Amino acid sequence: MWLGAHLSISGGLPEAAQTASELGANTFAYFTRNPRGGSARQIPAEEAAAWQTARATYGIGPTVGHMPYTVNLAGNKTSVQTFARMVVAEDFRRVESFGGEYMCLHPGSHLGDGAEAGIERVVDVLKDALPRSSATTMLLLETMAGSGSEIGGSFPELAEIIDRTGAPPTLGVCLDSCHLFSQGYDFTTAAGIDRLFADVDRTVGRDRVRAMHLNDSKFPLGSHKDRHEKLGQGSLGKAGVLNILRHPWLSTLPLVLETPVDDIKEYGTEIALAKSWLAESGGLA
Repeated sequence: MWLGAHLSISGGLPEAAQTASELGANTFAYFTRNPRGGSARQIPAEEAAAWQTARATYGIGPTVGHMPYTVNLAGNKTSVQTFARMVVAEDFRRVESFGGEYMCLHPGSHLGDGAEAGIERVVDVLKDALPRSSATTMLLLETMAGSGSEIGGSFPELAEIIDRTGAPPTLGVCLDSCHLFSQGYDFTTAAGIDRLFADVDRTVGRDRVRAMHLNDSKFPLGSHKDRHEKLGQGSLGKAGVLNILRHPWLSTLPLVLETPVDDIKEYGTEIALAKSWLAESGGLA
């Protein structure tokens, strides 16, 4: 099982690998650049080489870059679209340069123009900026909670984006347990998880789902509100989180915590808690 958390790579990728190991993690996520701005740290060849050594030393599996929140693929201003094209193209090249497997992003907000207009703008950006093939890296569209004018609050919307972009092998999906719970997928029941997979299989396809953000939810089922909570302290609770950890397919994805913490050491506590729940339950289903 690949279980980890969102960490900083400001001190370098090798340091992040060591930190992950110290937290009991064997995967991690990171921002591809400043999450609130446009600046990006370059990854020199020496660091990329050291990273490969470090990830082997610490047993780090697939990693998931997260693009900045300032990117809005569905934005309706030329400057916003230009920025989105630049960031997608640059970050893809940067992540690929050091062998990063995945990077995800929020599809964006149509800002009141309607889902169809927003999806069209997302597709235009991706057609321009996304490589049509890649040996190492895949861009993952994140499942959103469906709040306000968000794009990506349903699997049919994500499937439409993928199809209209030409279904390149470089484009996939990242699940988020909090967002999906807010959409109405009940991880606390077998029926809720069965419904999730039925919808995945008839839309985006399970082969395009490559990672999952493992978060509890501050709000109840179907709230369409995006507020993460620590594992076991929200509406998913221990039962919902454990159903994900024990699921024979979900458990094969990189599972990355984005829960609210004041210190990254708290991620270590949560990871240990998740592992203890899994051990107590007898392991994978």
